Amino acid sequence: MLEKLYELKQRYLEVQGLLSDPAMYAAENRERQKALGKEAKHLEPIAAVHDRLADTLGNIETAKELIELTEGAERDAAQAELLHFEAEVAQLEEQAKILLMPRDPRDDKAVVLEVRAGTGGEEAALFAAELFDMYRRYAESQNWVFSVVDYSEADQGGIKEAVAEIEGDGAFSRLRWESGTHRVQRVPVTESQGRIHTSAATVAVLSLPDPEEVSIDAKDLEIDYYRSSGAGGQHVNKTSSAVRITHVPSGIIVASQDQRSQHQNRDKCMQVLMAKLVEAEESKRTTGLAADRKLQVGSGDRSEKIRTYNFPQNRVTDHRINKSIHDIPGIMAGNLGELITELMVAAEAESMANVGES
Repeated sequence: MLEKLYELKQRYLEVQGLLSDPAMYAAENRERQKALGKEAKHLEPIAAVHDRLADTLGNIETAKELIELTEGAERDAAQAELLHFEAEVAQLEEQAKILLMPRDPRDDKAVVLEVRAGTGGEEAALFAAELFDMYRRYAESQNWVFSVVDYSEADQGGIKEAVAEIEGDGAFSRLRWESGTHRVQRVPVTESQGRIHTSAATVAVLSLPDPEEVSIDAKDLEIDYYRSSGAGGQHVNKTSSAVRITHVPSGIIVASQDQRSQHQNRDKCMQVLMAKLVEAEESKRTTGLAADRKLQVGSGDRSEKIRTYNFPQNRVTDHRINKSIHDIPGIMAGNLGELITELMVAAEAESMANVGES
């Protein structure tokens, strides 16, 4: 692994050298400069992990030498350092595994995030709103841009559904693992006898395609304009700026009401529609649209779940990797990094195992 990291670090240094040449910023080199800049951004964390791993492996060798040459308290201190450095190496190797994963062309694409209330009535709507806020906070922690596209409030609070567009480096590569049914177990505020209720919400994550990837015939679209409502901004209920687009051949319906103008809402609708059409085409090439959609978001029933949020036990469990974290407040505050990283590592391990079997 260190050898592979070293090779990529050398490439990073080479790219940095090319980018330092003023001629690279001439008009005729603009496309190449842009491509090199993107490559440098991808290689930078790999070079950093290489340096940290090389240093830590050197520290391990030094600690082992001290253990051989010393006694007493000094030897105990060297043994403690050895354990610390070995744990650090294990952590760095996990980071390296993720960084060395084959890159999906969609990894850095913008994301369409959909959160919908499932089974559980009012409590499901409240939980769906909390999930939506959780992803907003996670996006902020990653310095991504989180833009609300549509937000449909439930009658008793919470949301029926909400849609957001998220832009930033690695957005799809990390958020793709959130697709599925999320289950919550807790005592609702309205529960007078203290009984724990189980509710659910569904999450779908779609990559946002480039416009040239999708061809949409205007004749296939039905466009409706209406007044915004719910959690929108200053234009709520003042103008008919909200937009709903129906793609007649597929039956897909998308809406946007959170932008400032009718034109902006229409643009957002078209982006979400393109993402859904690409997903539909991808599904047809695999196991069929209905089956693929069920695998991604399920039906919203309590029995189907990828993750459970157990509030009384302060525990979040991801059932795909059998991983539990006892920190509900932290998770709901958007601290999803640990879970998502482990999901990425598990997916890579499964991918490598499948290759080995084929």
